[in-house]
Order: sequence, then C-alpha cells, then structure tokens
Amino acid sequence: MVKTEQKQQWERADFIVEKEIETLLQEAQKTRVEDIRTIIDKARKAKGLTLPETAALLQVTDKSLLHDIYAAAKEVKSRIYGQRVVIFAPLYISDHCVNNCVYCGYKQDNPFKRRKLTQEELAEEVKLLENMGHKRLALEAGEHPVECPLEYILESIGTIYSLKFKNGSIRRINVNIAATTVEDYKRLKEAQIGTYILFQETYHRQTYREMHPTGPKGDYDWHTTAHDRAMQGGIDDVGFGVLFGLYDYKFEVLALLQHARHMEERFGVGPHTISVPRLRPAQGMDINKFPHLVKDEEFAKIIAILRLAVPYTGLILSTRERADFRDRLLDHGVSQISAGSCTGVGAYKEEADSEESTSVQFDVDDHRSVDAVLASVCASGYLPSYCTACYRQGRTGDRFMALAKAGEIHNTCQPNAILTFKEYLLDYASPETRRLGEEVIKKHLPQIENPKIRSLTEEKLSRIERGERDLYF
Repeated sequence: MVKTEQKQQWERADFIVEKEIETLLQEAQKTRVEDIRTIIDKARKAKGLTLPETAALLQVTDKSLLHDIYAAAKEVKSRIYGQRVVIFAPLYISDHCVNNCVYCGYKQDNPFKRRKLTQEELAEEVKLLENMGHKRLALEAGEHPVECPLEYILESIGTIYSLKFKNGSIRRINVNIAATTVEDYKRLKEAQIGTYILFQETYHRQTYREMHPTGPKGDYDWHTTAHDRAMQGGIDDVGFGVLFGLYDYKFEVLALLQHARHMEERFGVGPHTISVPRLRPAQGMDINKFPHLVKDEEFAKIIAILRLAVPYTGLILSTRERADFRDRLLDHGVSQISAGSCTGVGAYKEEADSEESTSVQFDVDDHRSVDAVLASVCASGYLPSYCTACYRQGRTGDRFMALAKAGEIHNTCQPNAILTFKEYLLDYASPETRRLGEEVIKKHLPQIENPKIRSLTEEKLSRIERGERDLYF
C-alpha cells in the first residue's frame, strides 16, 4: 500500500467528468443522419474527433452508417500505419495479489496455489517465447508489495534483457503493473522499459468501487492518475485500457477520450496505445452476473470509432477474442495483436511440456500458434512487424507523434517492419508461412516511398539473408 502522504498531490481524477459524458450521449441521440455522414467524412482526414462527434457515432445503429464507419476506420488506419500489424506476447511473472477485483482470477480470495517465477524459471519462459520469434513482451504481474515488489519487477526486466539466444533476444519490454509513485516510475524508466500500460478497467466511479471492493486498487483517484505520475517520472509512452463489459461501453469510450484529452493538455501527448480487452470468464467469477457485456458488433464499432477518434494511437487486441473475429478487426483499426499467448505464470513451459496451459486470470479464445497467426495476417494482406526501433532511437512520446502527424513515420516503420519480419521468416517460420511472407515482403517493399530508404532496405534484407540480425532505421 502506498503511503497516504505520497498520494496527496494526486487526490482527484477530476478530468473524468461523468456529467459531461451523460449530456453528450443524450444530445447525440438527436444527431441527424446527414450530420453523421459529415462526421465520418471529417474522420477520414485522420485529424481525430471531438467528444460530441464521438458520442454521435457511438449512438449509430443503422447498418449502412456502420458500414461507412468501418470503411473510414480502415482508410485511416491505412493512412497512419499502412498495412503493418505489430506482434507481441504477454509474460505473466507473478499471480500473487492483494486486491479482490470482482472480474479477475488473480483476486486475493480465490483459492489456488500462487507462484512467482524464479529468475531461472523466467529465463526458461523467455527462451520459449524467443523461440517462437517474439522480440517484444508485455510483462504482467499481480499487485503484492511483499511477493512482487518493484525490486522483483526490475530484477526480472534485467534478466530478460540480459538473455541472448542463437536467433537473437527480447528487444523491448512493455510493463503492465499496478499504479505506483513517481520515484518508482523513474526506476522503471531507468530499466529501459518501453510503454507503461495500466488498464482503468472502468472509468465509472461507482462501478469502479463495486468492482474493486478491497485492496489498494480500489482507490479510484490514485489508479486513474497513475499515467500522470508515469509521465512525471520520465516515461513518455503510456498505454490506456478499458475492460469492456463492466459498464456501458459508450460511457467508457468517452471517458477514455476525456483521459486522453487530459494527457494532451497536461503533457502535450496522449496515450501511445489503447488496449480493448473484453470481459471473459475467469476463475471465481460468474460472467452472467455482468449486465453490460458487449456484443460482437458493438465491439467492432468501439474499435472503429476509437481509430477515428484517436488516429495516431496504437490499438491493441488480445487473444481474449476468437481467431476469425480478430482477423476481421484488423480492418476496423487494430494495429497491435498478441500471438501464441499464455496467461498463467509459467504457462509457456507448461504448454511446451504438456500441450496444455493454465489460464487463471481469464480465458483465451485464440489458441493458434504464432506461426499460424502470422500466416493469417499475411493472407489478409497485412505485414507482421516485430519492430522495436522507435524505442531504441528515441522516437517516443511527442517525438513519435510529431512524425506520425507529419506523415513521416512511414519512412522508418515500413522498412523496419519488413526487416523484422524477414528475420522471423528465416529463423522461425514454417515453409508455408515463409512462402506467404516472402510474397508479402515483395508486395510491401515498393510501398516505401523514399527511393533511398527503399534501396537501403533492400541492402539490409540482403545482409539479413547473409546472417546479420537486428538491422533497423
């Protein structure tokens, strides 16, 4: 538990204004069809949307208008990100937790044998992940000041970065751990994390209280202002997330955008990523007792509208969703996906040993291997990317956003995606995925607009074929 005096300057998350959201949603019900079409046309310019405009799109149910929203989202995603899809995997290192979150299998009152990885066990998990081709991990842990203190997190980060294998190493670790202090965020920054990710779960204050009955996570204001402290600590890439299904999704989207607006106003840059997990069954919870579950079409609409509202923000989709639906959502605005994921502590080794893994925190619905996911991404016309160059070249925070908004990020992201995918094809891919992947690279090389960079990319591809690795712009 964080001491009270450390919390005093972050007493209220007053940037989440529930009355404003309620008024916006009420007013949006009066929006005329022609005005909806005007909003969609504006969104196609990839300049983002205001909260009233977003509220209007959230009220849309007409299938023709939804089709236009989806088409606009696909167009905006292509303009900002091209056809790239970033690939990563979660790594759960501890399931000890002092919270009692109603929706989570890790909650303190759940009776199961808890564990945290030793550094030796962690190395085994990382080796298995690297053998799948992963270069980017999302480190996850429950909140427990004794069993999982920050020192353990930092030691684990150091271990992961120190490991080198025949085909390479993990190049970037994003971190999803509990809200903490500015000083702790400074230490995470010094440990060279990528993005600090923290899910709000729900922005609705009363629902938040009900979902977090005991434990330090129950402090709404401390939790909601965590990204402010992370930025104060020098972490300029932060990620948001809502667990859709805890409260009305329309409210959650607008509150999330209020949060993004606050970050833009205070720090000059909004969220680097937004994650969109949907409530799934978990140990010790009955999903039928949640009245705000989000249907597939509502979920597709959420993703498309977020892409239009915050066009330069990465949208992350997990393996909570089934395979065919995940493939479809790539067209609606998703730009990052997990692959080959296991959500239990030590679960990658369990799966390797027995072809089964334990999933305590929540159920996974996409059980495909990394190779199968990448083959599907290729078949859909997209380019898988393992790029981590922006973190290592200092293109983070407002520097990344400036390049993205100027349309210049293509000059690095497109070639880096091609180079990292080439590594995967040579070192990890099945013959069929390699065949598909080579065709995708051949298709995407001409999309590098700058002739000099395109020529340099071709040169680097040849060097990779000759055995070099980790080449980037």
